Amino acid sequence: MLAYFLPQLPKELEGLSGLARDMRWSWSHTADALWKALDPDLWESTKNPWILQTVSAHQLRSLASDPAFMKLLREQVREHQEALAEACWFDTCECQGELNRVAYFSMEFGLAEALPLYSGGLGILAGDLLKTASDLGVPVTGVGLLYQQGYFRQALDAEGRQRELFPYNDPVQLPILPVRNEDGEWIRVSIELPGRRLRLQLWQAVVGRVRLLLLDSNDPLNTPADRGITGELYGGSTETRLQQEMVLGIGGVRAVHAFGLEPEVFHLNEGHTAFAPLERARQLAEAMGTSFETALTATRAGNLFTTHTPVKAGFDRFSPELVREYLAPFCAELGIDVKALLRMGQKNTDDAHEPFKMTYLALRGAGDVNAVSRLHGNVSRRLFEPLFPRWPASETPVGAVTNGVHVPSWDSPEADELWTHACGKGRWRGSLDTLESAVKELPDDAFWKLRTEGRAKLVRFVHQRLSSQRRASGASEVQVRASENALDPEVLTVCFARRFAEYKRPDLLLEDPDRLTRLLTHPERPVQLVLAGKAHPSDERGKELVYAWNRYIETYGTESRVVFLSDYDMMLAERLVQGADLWLNTPRRPWEASGTSGMKVLVNGGLNLSSLDGWWAEAFRNDVGWAIGDGREHDPLHDAADASELYEKLETEVVPMFYRRDGHHRIPSEWVAKIRASIAELTPRFSANRMLREYLEQYYASLARDFRSRVEDGARLAREIETWRSAIREHWKGVHIDEVHLRSGSGDTCHARAVIELGALAPDAVGVELFANGRESGEPERIALSRSPSPAETAGRFSYEARFQTSRPRGDYTLRVVPHHRAASIPLECHAILWQSRP
Repeated sequence: MLAYFLPQLPKELEGLSGLARDMRWSWSHTADALWKALDPDLWESTKNPWILQTVSAHQLRSLASDPAFMKLLREQVREHQEALAEACWFDTCECQGELNRVAYFSMEFGLAEALPLYSGGLGILAGDLLKTASDLGVPVTGVGLLYQQGYFRQALDAEGRQRELFPYNDPVQLPILPVRNEDGEWIRVSIELPGRRLRLQLWQAVVGRVRLLLLDSNDPLNTPADRGITGELYGGSTETRLQQEMVLGIGGVRAVHAFGLEPEVFHLNEGHTAFAPLERARQLAEAMGTSFETALTATRAGNLFTTHTPVKAGFDRFSPELVREYLAPFCAELGIDVKALLRMGQKNTDDAHEPFKMTYLALRGAGDVNAVSRLHGNVSRRLFEPLFPRWPASETPVGAVTNGVHVPSWDSPEADELWTHACGKGRWRGSLDTLESAVKELPDDAFWKLRTEGRAKLVRFVHQRLSSQRRASGASEVQVRASENALDPEVLTVCFARRFAEYKRPDLLLEDPDRLTRLLTHPERPVQLVLAGKAHPSDERGKELVYAWNRYIETYGTESRVVFLSDYDMMLAERLVQGADLWLNTPRRPWEASGTSGMKVLVNGGLNLSSLDGWWAEAFRNDVGWAIGDGREHDPLHDAADASELYEKLETEVVPMFYRRDGHHRIPSEWVAKIRASIAELTPRFSANRMLREYLEQYYASLARDFRSRVEDGARLAREIETWRSAIREHWKGVHIDEVHLRSGSGDTCHARAVIELGALAPDAVGVELFANGRESGEPERIALSRSPSPAETAGRFSYEARFQTSRPRGDYTLRVVPHHRAASIPLECHAILWQSRP
């Protein structure tokens, strides 16, 4: 297998190949000295151990005869084996017996720059989840696409405008291997496209204890056009996007089974993955001889859908005509007509022209749904409320697991040393209970030393990176040499790096360029700014924002205080989050679903100044950073007010605090106090360790249990639920509320009685309850009424009653009838509802 990629290694060096192909090296840097010895310049440029396949035979023989190198190799092979064999947190957690495996589907994965299959935060999150699964031993397998080009690379022309480049992702130079069967044959799966079959090659990346499966349409037996389906991430036409999502969802499920896995839980990372539940149901229907509807009821219980989109405009959508063209063969395999599929992706199922939304399909194929921050949970419940007509927005079935970052991937060597001293080497591989108190015990000078070293390293890096960048754009040698004058290791360093999109407001600081210039060039308290970010190739407004910053730098002569670094990627992000004193984030609320870039600075002692959006809306306190905005939603006309507040915050709070030094060591004690609180309290809280354990404890374990219960005994429970759902759909119109009586008793006691006409429905098929809105944004109050047979009951007419304590007026309560089944998720699986009429 390795011969496909690697030169013939001397027998003494065989251990190198195993180390190189395990992407654990992207966060465990113990073997870095090995890769540097292979080719120092190439290693520094790529940080990719797969440079092993470019090393000459002469160099390999030389290393094989070098005692120091061989000693280091033996030590690293032993360390790698011991690390993978040691006991994991998952081995002893309470959920261990509940879960066999999770298949995690995502359109992009950001594991390291050596495997560039991501565009931004969604992919970085997916990569961080896989790394954390390896650390904790949680059995997760990633499923994605192998892009021949991936996302574009950014360059700047001489005027500072963005140019897009699309280098080829040569599999030979990527840390991946073909997936082969026992006979050594490359495993392939296929899906049906109009008039043809698409063959998909399978690759895998090793990520410590877990694996990432990648599907690739670049097979010689496919047509040239079809070979390019997995060509470019988020590129091409709408038709290409639909093809890619079919490959990921349908082909991905087939790849999981071809790999020999039978996961109980399918985790759908964003709506791009929404076809996966359909293929999962198809396979179960075929295996058990059930209808597709029953199979979907069975498998839905094991599907988790994570939504990242804060606005409806961000939902992937396709025309009904395109869906019919491409999904008709698949619908035939499912045993349903295309109209039934279209209805799963539409709000108004009677509108034949309504676009098909992948997010709606994902929600209807899931047993649970979650957003990626608390605020995003509220936003998502409003977004999805129309799918649950007459249900209160607070009961729209969307929970929240706030994103987190894989801390070992983002901490600097200096931060790693500080944390190791305080908390030990295994701190991110188990419970985080003691981390906060341990880090808070460190002295002020330890935190300030961390920041001073991080800032100085960033300045040195900027000098090198800016020189290369200017040469590439055709700058003169004088301009190249001037790169050495950019930034100062003693100056407050603010970083702003993210996708350049209008809603992220990367130009907020440019609202008043004269005021900004005064801030940057203050003679006693200067500020320096490091910027980076790409605009999508089709986003002309985003490109103008990139140009606006470069135009400002040239026009105002602030080259020594502001730099724009091109081609923002994981390697550059790592440098920035490790060097920033202050991380700036300015999205227009509530468009930032979560955001994770600011989380990455926490472990390195950086502070955040951000809009009250995404994760910062729940993290912010005055003692951990700064915020702008009033916590409400505004239109773009409010941007000027936010810009003014941002300037004011920097001028009167942030900058003075940084330069206010005291004590013998001239340490800014107030600033360090914020670092202490931020680094100790927020780093564990916004780590992927906490995030993955939350997914496991809140979702994975229960989803696995529910899936097993629905498929056992020939899917008996799933058949029962589907029969119940059919009865609700058919007979709900016959349900009526005949009588409602609320009577006060002694003290705070209240007695409720209702008579309900159920028609053909059984009394245990519904729930009868009193509902009252929550007080002061609290949870709503629901009081269940129990059936209370009375002589007045007749066929189809039943009595229900309850006694309860309340201090609220009786008028706060409204009776309602909802579907009920002991094993169904309401309203996610059945959203019928009937409210008491008010006079």
